[in-house]
Amino acid sequence: MNNYDLIIIGAGPGGYVAAIRASQLGLKTAIIDKEWLGGVCLNVGCIPSKSLLKNADVAHTLLKRGRELGFSFDNLNLDYGVAVKRSRKVSNRLVKGIGFLMKKNGIDVHEAEAKLLDKNTVQLRAADGSLSSLSAPNILIATGASAMLPSVWAVDEQKVLSYREAITQEKLPKSVVIIGSGAIGVEFATIWNSYGVDVTIVEMLPRIVPMEDEEVSAELAKAFKKRKIKMLIGHKVEEIEDVEDGGVRVRVSVDDEEKIIEAEQALVAIGFRPNSQNIGLEEVGIDTNSQGFIQVNEKMETNIAGISAIGDVTGKLMLAHVGSAMGIVAVEAIVGKETQVLNYEMMPRATYCQPQVASFGATEAQARQRAKNNGAVKVVKFPFQANGKALGLGEYAGWVKLVLNEETDEILGAHLIGPEVTELLPELTLAQMAQLTPAEISQNVHAHPTLSETLMEVAHAAEGMAIHM
Repeated sequence: MNNYDLIIIGAGPGGYVAAIRASQLGLKTAIIDKEWLGGVCLNVGCIPSKSLLKNADVAHTLLKRGRELGFSFDNLNLDYGVAVKRSRKVSNRLVKGIGFLMKKNGIDVHEAEAKLLDKNTVQLRAADGSLSSLSAPNILIATGASAMLPSVWAVDEQKVLSYREAITQEKLPKSVVIIGSGAIGVEFATIWNSYGVDVTIVEMLPRIVPMEDEEVSAELAKAFKKRKIKMLIGHKVEEIEDVEDGGVRVRVSVDDEEKIIEAEQALVAIGFRPNSQNIGLEEVGIDTNSQGFIQVNEKMETNIAGISAIGDVTGKLMLAHVGSAMGIVAVEAIVGKETQVLNYEMMPRATYCQPQVASFGATEAQARQRAKNNGAVKVVKFPFQANGKALGLGEYAGWVKLVLNEETDEILGAHLIGPEVTELLPELTLAQMAQLTPAEISQNVHAHPTLSETLMEVAHAAEGMAIHM
């Protein structure tokens, strides 16, 4: 049995970041993962999907914008397999980088399945079935989450896919039904549509990207319609059947009316469930909610002293950067270092469809609902079509929107849709965290021409003095 100060179960963005911070703070640390360093994000999620989205953007430009930009091709060939291979290279490079960081920081890496035996002991089961144990006074659970796949919709890796199969397949489907319009659904819709795939999105809720501001949903739906992505909103998937001569048949319903959609493949992207089963939670007595998410306090501590949990397995906000932030807080709390209290509502949210979507804080509807007790709400917007850089890029759909307390100008939320808006979030989240108002943002001189000028402009608009609108 090896003794450590801290054992981390799970090597995704939460776990490996926590391990690095633990080493920096002087803790002898071990990290365990049954599959890979970097977790879903680096291997089959955030990172390879961004690589594919870059290829998709180029493909869309070549296929759809040649006349606008002044070029043409007689024999254009788009090899999607090359795009996938490039995405794997990008992913592998970063995963190797995580391995280097583990060695640099003196962190022991164990590739095995982990299970809690008691509050200080973790059992490891290697690929060959051999067992060993590690002990530590502190254990951090960062096991993440897995795609939610109803058992009646069999995932066969050929016709009915989860994101894992979709992101690694090198052959494009001719047609696809995407079930769910969250980040995964709309990003794959963007990728496949850019290569000419016939895409239909089925969303059970009343609008696509249903967790975003309502105006964002409407703007994205308009952009998708222009790209000829079909959307069945408010439709429930009743059944997915194999078609004998290939493909799938998806039966959906709305208002007691049924429709049949046939496609070569179906992608199930309806959410995630925590990886909290069979890791010893029940044996140790760790509290979970009815969905299996581990319950933690603001220091990421569970109800069992010495055991903490972070990231998707807690269900707080299932985003890689949130898991990383939680990991730093958890470790700093373990060593007694002063740390921050995370405000999950104010965490940045980024979706890399086309156009991109970025947001944090309350939506306009949420803010107005709360305004009954917290003062009136002011909403201001600035369009990208009035921004010189956006016009130069030829990507000027969308806008920047601020939701403010009318009396104090406190930033309650921000919602952006348009070119590279995911890169514009940090200025606004930093402003909110530092309790800056739009007046102070407007005084910050922004370089011209940049997309970031829209932030300055919307701040001027909040003062009733927009320059270019």
